[in-house]
Amino acid sequence: METSVTSHGILLPSVSSQRSSTFVSPPSSFSASSSFKEEFLTQATPDKGLRTLLMCMGEALRTIAFKVRTASCGGTACVNSFGDEQLAVDMLADKLLFEALQYSHVCKYACSEEVPELQDMGGPVEGGFSVAFDPLNGSSIVDTNFTVGTIFGVWPGDKLTGVTGVDQVAAAMGIYGPRTTYVLAVKGFPGTHEFLLLDEGKWQHVKETTEINEGKMFSPGNLRATFDNSEYSKIIVKEKGIFTNVTSPTAKAKLRLLFEVAPLGLLVENAGGFSSDGYKSVLDKTIVNLDDRTQVAYGSKNEIIRFEETLYGISRLKNVPIGATA
Repeated sequence: METSVTSHGILLPSVSSQRSSTFVSPPSSFSASSSFKEEFLTQATPDKGLRTLLMCMGEALRTIAFKVRTASCGGTACVNSFGDEQLAVDMLADKLLFEALQYSHVCKYACSEEVPELQDMGGPVEGGFSVAFDPLNGSSIVDTNFTVGTIFGVWPGDKLTGVTGVDQVAAAMGIYGPRTTYVLAVKGFPGTHEFLLLDEGKWQHVKETTEINEGKMFSPGNLRATFDNSEYSKIIVKEKGIFTNVTSPTAKAKLRLLFEVAPLGLLVENAGGFSSDGYKSVLDKTIVNLDDRTQVAYGSKNEIIRFEETLYGISRLKNVPIGATA
């Protein structure tokens, strides 16, 4: 695999072997953008390969954030330049992430919602990783200037089927909004951690979440209430509340277990929350096919109990202490 070194970093070859003009800094020069993140990852995992992969993905997220911010929206898609090509931003993000994984030299296989077949990234089977990602969740609303994001999960070895969410060694989100953040959970390391992308390109650790509490539901309730009630305002900073996507005979499951549900499950449960498909944690669901889909809920223990009881009249969490594995 050829790479070209420039004053800006390393020019990565694309998955299709055509050259890209997008620069991603090599791991050896992460001091400018990721020194704090590298220090954090050293504490989070002894696996040097995993640290390298997560840093490479962080560099891709940084580039995607810029591309989303500068996308030209008109007609049927938001586009940006990628070498000599004009690509829709979701396809551009997809290409950047594949390139970052290929460049890491530790990723064996990868697949995405845009390319839902295993792609050989050239990394080793023994000591390597396989990665599944949603390159730009919410890409259809980029033109409205709403927040969009990248979601990915990392599994050890060369398999993305026949595995569960519990098998993940890491999961993360890149969130592109008024702020760009890299939200990361590493298996076996407490908490879910948020890094903020600063103006100078550095990732700064700004938050550790270890508990997700119950959101308050009342009426009337409005943004003024969130200002007046400091406890209620925590919903805005993601430490309270519930997310559900429920199926019915006329509404089939649309969220993919591999690309979205399992990675978010690790992020939520590492943060002290719970997840459920109505019967069990989404992390316990076996991924049979790359396109498997499921209903899901994420939230506090009591909210997941209500979710399960509302759907099926019983909850597995009824006698589970907070903080215990369910």
